[in-house]
Amino acid sequence: QVQPVESGGGLVQPGGSLRLSCAASENFPVMAWYRQAPGKQREWLALITSGGRTVYADSVKGRFTISRDNAENSVYLQMNSLKSEDTAVYYCTLERGSNSYWGQGTQVTVSS
Repeated sequence: QVQPVESGGGLVQPGGSLRLSCAASENFPVMAWYRQAPGKQREWLALITSGGRTVYADSVKGRFTISRDNAENSVYLQMNSLKSEDTAVYYCTLERGSNSYWGQGTQVTVSS
Protein backbone atom coordinates (compact mmCIF):
# COMPACT_ATOMS: atom_id res chain seq x y z
CA GLN A 1 0.00 0.00 0.00
CA VAL A 2 2.76 2.45 -0.89
CA GLN A 3 1.12 3.80 -4.05
CA PRO A 4 -0.96 6.93 -3.46
CA VAL A 5 -4.38 7.32 -5.08
CA GLU A 6 -5.39 10.66 -6.59
CA SER A 7 -8.97 11.80 -7.07
CA GLY A 8 -10.96 14.96 -7.78
CA GLY A 9 -9.96 15.66 -11.35
CA GLY A 10 -12.43 16.51 -14.07
CA LEU A 11 -13.65 19.14 -16.51
CA VAL A 12 -13.82 22.75 -15.35
CA GLN A 13 -14.34 26.09 -17.10
CA PRO A 14 -11.59 28.71 -17.22
CA GLY A 15 -11.61 30.68 -13.99
CA GLY A 16 -13.13 27.79 -12.08
CA SER A 17 -11.81 25.72 -9.20
CA LEU A 18 -11.06 22.10 -8.35
CA ARG A 19 -9.79 20.34 -5.25
CA LEU A 20 -7.59 17.30 -5.76
CA SER A 21 -7.15 14.66 -3.08
CA CYS A 22 -4.43 12.07 -2.54
CA ALA A 23 -4.85 9.14 -0.17
CA ALA A 24 -1.83 7.32 1.28
CA SER A 25 -1.37 4.41 3.66
CA GLU A 26 0.92 6.35 6.00
CA ASN A 27 2.49 9.75 6.48
CA PHE A 28 5.68 10.73 4.67
CA PRO A 29 8.13 13.54 5.48
CA VAL A 30 7.32 15.24 2.16
CA MET A 31 4.22 15.07 0.00
CA ALA A 32 4.11 16.89 -3.31
CA TRP A 33 2.07 17.53 -6.44
CA TYR A 34 3.33 17.38 -10.03
CA ARG A 35 1.62 17.63 -13.40
CA GLN A 36 2.39 16.63 -16.97
CA ALA A 37 0.69 17.64 -20.20
CA PRO A 38 1.14 15.73 -23.48
CA GLY A 39 4.36 16.78 -25.20
CA LYS A 40 5.63 18.63 -22.14
CA GLN A 41 8.04 17.79 -19.35
CA ARG A 42 6.80 16.88 -15.91
CA GLU A 43 6.39 20.01 -13.80
CA TRP A 44 6.71 20.26 -10.04
CA LEU A 45 3.95 22.36 -8.49
CA ALA A 46 4.11 22.31 -4.70
CA LEU A 47 5.34 20.40 -1.67
CA ILE A 48 4.43 20.19 1.98
CA THR A 49 6.44 18.77 4.87
CA SER A 50 5.18 16.73 7.79
CA GLY A 51 5.37 19.91 9.87
CA GLY A 52 3.14 21.80 7.44
CA ARG A 53 5.74 23.99 5.71
CA THR A 54 4.90 24.64 2.05
CA VAL A 55 6.79 25.62 -1.10
CA TYR A 56 5.21 26.54 -4.45
CA ALA A 57 6.32 26.87 -8.04
CA ASP A 58 5.98 30.36 -9.48
CA SER A 59 3.50 29.11 -12.07
CA VAL A 60 0.89 28.31 -9.42
CA LYS A 61 1.82 30.64 -6.57
CA GLY A 62 -1.22 32.59 -5.43
CA ARG A 63 -3.65 30.27 -7.25
CA PHE A 64 -2.98 26.79 -5.80
CA THR A 65 -2.81 25.75 -2.15
CA ILE A 66 -1.33 22.49 -0.87
CA SER A 67 -2.39 21.05 2.48
CA ARG A 68 -2.24 17.75 4.35
CA ASP A 69 -4.12 15.88 7.05
CA ASN A 70 -1.71 13.64 8.93
CA ALA A 71 -4.55 11.89 10.75
CA GLU A 72 -6.01 10.83 7.40
CA ASN A 73 -2.66 10.29 5.61
CA SER A 74 -3.92 12.60 2.88
CA VAL A 75 -2.66 15.54 0.87
CA TYR A 76 -4.78 18.03 -1.06
CA LEU A 77 -4.36 20.60 -3.81
CA GLN A 78 -6.89 23.43 -4.01
CA MET A 79 -6.75 24.95 -7.49
CA ASN A 80 -8.37 28.33 -8.18
CA SER A 81 -8.48 30.66 -11.19
CA LEU A 82 -7.80 27.75 -13.50
CA LYS A 83 -6.51 28.41 -17.01
CA SER A 84 -6.43 26.28 -20.13
CA GLU A 85 -2.68 25.98 -19.59
CA ASP A 86 -3.41 24.04 -16.38
CA THR A 87 -4.81 21.12 -18.39
CA ALA A 88 -2.68 18.08 -17.51
CA VAL A 89 -2.53 14.85 -15.57
CA TYR A 90 -1.87 15.68 -11.93
CA TYR A 91 0.23 13.35 -9.78
CA CYS A 92 0.72 13.02 -6.04
CA THR A 93 4.11 11.89 -4.72
CA LEU A 94 5.12 10.51 -1.34
CA GLU A 95 8.77 11.06 -0.47
CA ARG A 96 11.05 9.64 2.21
CA GLY A 97 14.80 9.94 1.77
CA SER A 98 15.70 8.68 -1.70
CA ASN A 99 12.36 6.90 -2.14
CA SER A 100 9.48 8.43 -4.08
CA TYR A 101 6.09 6.83 -4.63
CA TRP A 102 3.84 8.03 -7.45
CA GLY A 103 0.14 7.62 -8.03
CA GLN A 104 -1.52 6.91 -11.38
CA GLY A 105 -2.66 10.51 -11.73
CA THR A 106 -5.96 12.29 -12.22
CA GLN A 107 -6.91 14.22 -15.36
CA VAL A 108 -7.71 17.92 -15.10
CA THR A 109 -9.17 19.58 -18.20
CA VAL A 110 -9.82 23.33 -18.28
CA SER A 111 -12.04 24.22 -21.22
CA SER A 112 -15.11 26.26 -22.09
